[in-house]
Amino acid sequence: MSGGTGGYVLRASGIGVSFGGVRALAGVDLGIRAGEVCGLIGPNGAGKTTLFDVLSGIRRPDRGRILLDGADITRRSPVWRARHGMRRTFQRQQLFGQLTVADNVLVAQEWRGGGGGPAADLLALPARRARERARRERGGRVLADCGIGALGSSYAGGLPVGRARMVELARAVADRPGVLLLDEPASGMSAPEREQLAGVVRRLAAEGCAVLLVEHDVAFVMDLCTRVVVLDLGSVLAEGTPAEVRADRRVREAYLGPA
Repeated sequence: MSGGTGGYVLRASGIGVSFGGVRALAGVDLGIRAGEVCGLIGPNGAGKTTLFDVLSGIRRPDRGRILLDGADITRRSPVWRARHGMRRTFQRQQLFGQLTVADNVLVAQEWRGGGGGPAADLLALPARRARERARRERGGRVLADCGIGALGSSYAGGLPVGRARMVELARAVADRPGVLLLDEPASGMSAPEREQLAGVVRRLAAEGCAVLLVEHDVAFVMDLCTRVVVLDLGSVLAEGTPAEVRADRRVREAYLGPA
């Protein structure tokens, strides 16, 4: 992805969402550039997950537009967005527990097809076997990059929370994304696992991926992100570098506290 209007790969303009008489988002503007790690923080009920749902296509906004690489995708489905380079993880783990870790990652690459159609699958033609082998090798490299290479044969349903979240991340990036949305990726992780997560995110950004993450661990966000956006009551309260956001009086009063 080369970047859309204003250099943004992903751009949300004037996003409004209401649930009955409750206004969840009110005219939110947000943009993410290639190679950027942007943090989205704010109090509970600020609208962070609703905005993620809109960006990923799970929820259609009442007002506003979503642009991906300059093209209007507001009415595009989550599947279309995923197949055009936008990937997402969720607050609640969404693994295929009955599959191994390696197969969870392989699933993310299967949408491209096996080549040769059903006949190639039934006959195990050389081209089909080669493509399957390449995908498994790619999955193995991604698992190793995420620090969980030794878990490939383990069943995903039996993993502790921190390891399961790393599997979700590996699955999200197995087919290289252009935009990655991470919803509370560090929740339930130990300190070493968080360091591993931060390293993976930084490498993805260095390769040109645009990363937007929601996270309640403010210290983690401030250390990892190059830019931070603060939502409060469905509106953007502040935006800037971590230092600028920390120093903003409105942010301290609404979310961070006097410390």
